[in-house]
Amino acid sequence: MMQETILYNEKIEKVIKNINKVMIGKENAAALSLVALLAQGHVLLEDVPGVGKTMLVRTMAKSLDCDFRRIQFTPDLLPSDVTGISIYNPKELEFEFRGGPILGNIILADEINRTSPKTQSSLLEGMEEKSVTVDGKTIALQQPFFVMATQNPIEYEGTYPLPEAQLDRFILKLNMGYPSFEDELEMLERTSENHPIESIGPVMSREEVVAIQEEVKEVYIDPNVQEYIINLVTRTRKNSAIYLGASPRGSIALMKAAKAYAFILGRDYVLPDDVKFLAPFVLSHRIILTSEAKYDGVKSEDIVESIVKTTHIPIRKEFIE
Repeated sequence: MMQETILYNEKIEKVIKNINKVMIGKENAAALSLVALLAQGHVLLEDVPGVGKTMLVRTMAKSLDCDFRRIQFTPDLLPSDVTGISIYNPKELEFEFRGGPILGNIILADEINRTSPKTQSSLLEGMEEKSVTVDGKTIALQQPFFVMATQNPIEYEGTYPLPEAQLDRFILKLNMGYPSFEDELEMLERTSENHPIESIGPVMSREEVVAIQEEVKEVYIDPNVQEYIINLVTRTRKNSAIYLGASPRGSIALMKAAKAYAFILGRDYVLPDDVKFLAPFVLSHRIILTSEAKYDGVKSEDIVESIVKTTHIPIRKEFIE
């Protein structure tokens, strides 16, 4: 978890404070969601219903003055319901494209595991290529483009586990968790009359978000830290409890997330501690455990944390002296 008192970048501090007006006790989730956004990645929020997953996405969109679209995934949802469809206009004697909800800035893919894998995969091109293809035509998506997908745990009936190709598109996987007694009490007090989301406004423009995404790319990462990232990912491929380790996309995702995390903390360089903190969020959903490990109740997060604890951090020789 993040420390209780954190010094954020001045611009990011305003956004987090705005989110905190609505989301009580969820600063960790808010900060990590911003990490994913600034790294030009996407987030998978997994938890039981009613803990604030949807509200976090709505609050982020409103704070950043971004076009918010919601896709409610159901078993009968079609891919065209996500991407859009071409409809024949008899007056113009031609087909007109009517864009789907994916043509927004911040997309809430609500309960994504409630729909079929075919419809789930309709998000793949947009998440990876930042474009969608409909009837042979490729349409560029607005920037910033950010998907926050929510899902209930797969133990619940009527769900479809996300395919591995889809999971790999999410730079981070987060769990919200239940609020503490004090936080839940404050939540009741704040929502007794009007919901606080109705009173907040934007504190950053979408143009500023795009500009910051470019700044994040310039954050320096030392070759030794890059080597550390590769060592962590490589060890997921050699662990006896892991059937399939993280792909090279996992290495890239961890590097991008570390750059964004360093930026929101007001630094223009990445520390190994940034990588250590983010590794469980970036790598845990990218690995597949063996049947024996699953039977023994082993969790992927625990394995990644164990790998982080036992992986040597490379140090430049000039620092040793």
